[in-house]
Amino acid sequence: MRIKVAASSLSADCICLADDVKRVENAGADLIHVDVMDGHFVPNITIGPLVVRSLRKVTKLPLDVHLMIENPDKYVQGFVEAGSDMITMHIETIDADNFIKISKDLKIKKVLAGVSLNPDTDLEKIKPVLSDVDFVLVMSVFPGFGGQEFIPESVEKIKQLRSIFKGDISVDGGINDKTAKQVIAAGANILAAGSYIFGAKDVKQAIERIRHGN
Repeated sequence: MRIKVAASSLSADCICLADDVKRVENAGADLIHVDVMDGHFVPNITIGPLVVRSLRKVTKLPLDVHLMIENPDKYVQGFVEAGSDMITMHIETIDADNFIKISKDLKIKKVLAGVSLNPDTDLEKIKPVLSDVDFVLVMSVFPGFGGQEFIPESVEKIKQLRSIFKGDISVDGGINDKTAKQVIAAGANILAAGSYIFGAKDVKQAIERIRHGN
């Protein structure tokens, strides 16, 4: 599988978000990862569909929208209408039957559906929905804030997931050139990174180091 790098807009400068997004697009990012937080499921509040709609106007890259929110079923449609290309819902926030229903609806709309799980959530919990998703997002930090340190135990979880899942495996949290090498070897092929990319002096070089794990 080709390794893709998703630049996480959580680490971009909100005052010049459009410029930062264009900067990482021009530097070779494959996706824009958009973290949506509600202050309930995670202890932080970020953005809503209006910002996604604005991002859609300034980049041609796929918008990878990560819903770290309670009751995601109430908000999926708004994010789809805003221009999301990928929607990720947390298995901790929605039951399997409802997740599968939404996933099938997303596919009809040609939007990729993904499931995410926190570091302390067992893989068993997502098994009922694996046949209905396009990708799985493994959190390698506890969600809520950028710039956290990578949780090493995530590597084994990725290995286990790759043994039972043939689709895309994304990883989010503490990704840099060193941790990228570990998760790629374990079977991940989409790497979301924020501070390592947006804080780099040479953004293009940072993206390539993640992509090649060196």
